[in-house]
Amino acid sequence: MKYRILLIIISIFLVFAQSTHGQQSKNLVYTDKQGRLRWEKDQSEVYLFGVNYTVPFAYGYRSMKAMNKDIEKEIDEDTYHMARMGVNAFRVHIWDTEISDSTGNLLQNEHLKLFDYLLYRLKQRNIRIIITTIAFYGNGYPQKDEPSIGFSAKYGKGPVTRIEAGIKAQENYIKQLLQHVNPYTKINYRDEPNIIGAELNNEPAHSGPKSEVTAYINRLEAAARSTGWSKPIFYNISQNPSYADAVAKSNVNGFSFQWYPTGLVEGHEQKGNFLPNVDHYHIPFDTIPEFKNKARMIYEFDAADVLQSCLYPAIARSFKQAGFQWITQFAYDPLGNGYANTEYQTHYLNLAYTPAKAISYLIATRVFRQLPREKKYGTYPADSVFDAYHVSYNQSMSEMNTASEFYYSGTTSSAPADVKKLEHVAGLGSSAIIQYKGYGAYFLDKVENGIWRLEVMPDAITVRDPFSKPSPAREVVHIQWHDQPMQISLTQLGNDFNVKAVNAGNNYSTTAANGSFIIKPGTYLLSKKGSSITNSADKKILDVIGLNEFVAPQSFSKEPFVRHTPATEISAGKDFTVKAKIINIDPDAKVTLLVNKPFGGHAAIVMEKSTPYDYSATIPAKQIISGLLNYHILIQQGDKYLSFPGGHEGDPASWNYLNTESWQTSVAAPLGNLSLFNATTDRENANSYFSGSGRNGGVQYISGEVTGQLAFKAATANIRKNQEMGFQLYIGDKIKDRLPEVASYSKMVIRARMQTGQNGKLRVAIINKDASAYAAYINMSDQYKNIEIPLSAFKPDSHLMVPRPYPEFQALWFKAGTFSGLSIPQFDKLEITTVDDLSPDQFNKPYGIEIESAWLEN
Repeated sequence: MKYRILLIIISIFLVFAQSTHGQQSKNLVYTDKQGRLRWEKDQSEVYLFGVNYTVPFAYGYRSMKAMNKDIEKEIDEDTYHMARMGVNAFRVHIWDTEISDSTGNLLQNEHLKLFDYLLYRLKQRNIRIIITTIAFYGNGYPQKDEPSIGFSAKYGKGPVTRIEAGIKAQENYIKQLLQHVNPYTKINYRDEPNIIGAELNNEPAHSGPKSEVTAYINRLEAAARSTGWSKPIFYNISQNPSYADAVAKSNVNGFSFQWYPTGLVEGHEQKGNFLPNVDHYHIPFDTIPEFKNKARMIYEFDAADVLQSCLYPAIARSFKQAGFQWITQFAYDPLGNGYANTEYQTHYLNLAYTPAKAISYLIATRVFRQLPREKKYGTYPADSVFDAYHVSYNQSMSEMNTASEFYYSGTTSSAPADVKKLEHVAGLGSSAIIQYKGYGAYFLDKVENGIWRLEVMPDAITVRDPFSKPSPAREVVHIQWHDQPMQISLTQLGNDFNVKAVNAGNNYSTTAANGSFIIKPGTYLLSKKGSSITNSADKKILDVIGLNEFVAPQSFSKEPFVRHTPATEISAGKDFTVKAKIINIDPDAKVTLLVNKPFGGHAAIVMEKSTPYDYSATIPAKQIISGLLNYHILIQQGDKYLSFPGGHEGDPASWNYLNTESWQTSVAAPLGNLSLFNATTDRENANSYFSGSGRNGGVQYISGEVTGQLAFKAATANIRKNQEMGFQLYIGDKIKDRLPEVASYSKMVIRARMQTGQNGKLRVAIINKDASAYAAYINMSDQYKNIEIPLSAFKPDSHLMVPRPYPEFQALWFKAGTFSGLSIPQFDKLEITTVDDLSPDQFNKPYGIEIESAWLEN
């Protein structure tokens, strides 16, 4: 009898063990005892790098509807481009306010259906998913919130984490969401293998006793577990650093962080070297015992308001050093509204519209997967080259160069590491493998011996600042489909290979001559002479790219437009070249530079075309005299004239042309002062910094000593110890057009004062392009004075990282690993701040500075 009972117990145990293993086998990843995410298949560590993407919800959804887009098709196209960029991770905070009611019941509506469809398409591309179940806020941004019956709308972001009815609604919602069956996969979220984890909510706003915060997190975690959810669960620890210990004590498996190293929503493109801002990710929670042995993910990050393509690989390296395993950028722009960057003004990433950043992102995915965990590479600029990777601020370029992969986000002179073993090339511009003058990305992938797949995107021409105020009517990047010459130098293909289109609707074919041929946007098979492809229907590139796939947008605007930024200041008596990008004009249109002469009419100079969009003309030195240089660009198409700036009809040289708009550049007198900062003209571009609460002070621009002259003012009603105030300004554009004269300058002059009745010091710093900073300190009174500083007085120092990196527990100051010496041609930024040398009796009293201008002189 005992034996029979024992057999029954053993049988029950085996059935239970098998069922448990079956449940576990549905999960692709698990968390080990050290808090490392590992693949169930082989126990190797998980490293996933991808994006957030919001089209099923909020503004993304509304914008597609407004343009009458097929949203499922939009998702198809965007997920293809994500895969093409190497993305293998997806996260988004689900807008619970759009798919729930006030008690947390799940609404079966179009938003949920589209999210299901997105998850289905991501699964087909092998893009793993972490869902963030609750967003907490409305669906409006950048518009007003729409009415909602959801629990987040009823209780509000902060109160919903404390009010009992709100917490119960969240518990109910999470249970229903995780058990929701996706109609496209026929699997519920709980059991979907491709969903590898969950983050309970997005950026909570905690308050009250810490014990209640821990209890709240545990209740949501328990609600998820009650459904049978056995995958890792994460919770945000960086949004509320003062509650980090309360979060760490909860039952979750890991913690989520964010990183915005260049700030957010500055309203214009940020320029200058920001590689110091991404040199290191600091985690301040290592002293919390419960923080140890927990997994780490980055739910959102981006180098906001920056177009440069050198930052993403350095960011990925810093994340790998900090021990993160999941990284998702916020947010990938849909193809449908990418022309205007209306999705999120401060972010801009899309394969078609930001090709250089997209290739840089592709490189970053490899950095994150391939670099050793926690390996150090020194301090910038020493870590500009790390392993097989290179980032360059001067070239605005990233590069990856291994035996099998060669990627570059701009023209490079590097030779491939091993041409014979090369299998994948992707880039923008030219290299030793591909010569190309187009402005779109391209991909060249080996299919089999003698057969390669070429994908060429249309040209993307930036025509307006994509980070300024957005509008669906405002095109910021123009897409143009143009035939362009290309040359491929690859011994594996030879010199006379065949080029045959394979994407739908493309019948183009040609044969290369000495590796050269004309190409149009599309996807092609390149065949070595005598080679033919086998089983083409079964071929996949990198396991997720079909041979004949191709997606690209058409042009949004058909109107002629000229993109030109006038020089700030140029030297008198020197030839000066005006360059412009011009779109949507006839190939045989006549383009003329009209320069206003001091006496008489305009000087007309024909602008030469070097690419379908690039035009230039050189103004002779004799016409560059001190004062103001005013000029137009005139486009003649048949008998019609268009004048820029402004796109006004007519010829500015005509007697009845009434518009007075023109481009204007200052021409300095020979050896005249070189302006570095003028509060009146630079106020929109100077990045101010004011530490501490803005309730007792801040930054503003006020009238200076002379009417019409503004001054930068930073002031507080009660100065504190270690409080900094000041600004940083990119000045590289001011230097580049005065290079013939800069060697003669020997000093800087600052016109500034302290607030009335005060004395103090200013710290004046120059930051070189390599991020080495040099500072000098000057005494100030409460009277405006021109304070001279010999350039020899500037000594190696640190500099601020502004806009302020977020979260604010990231470093504020940076000191370069090497100092190359102060060099005017290498000037990148000017920084002026207060100095923390106050005596104790000055604390908690009014304190402030006013700065009118700064310049270089002989």
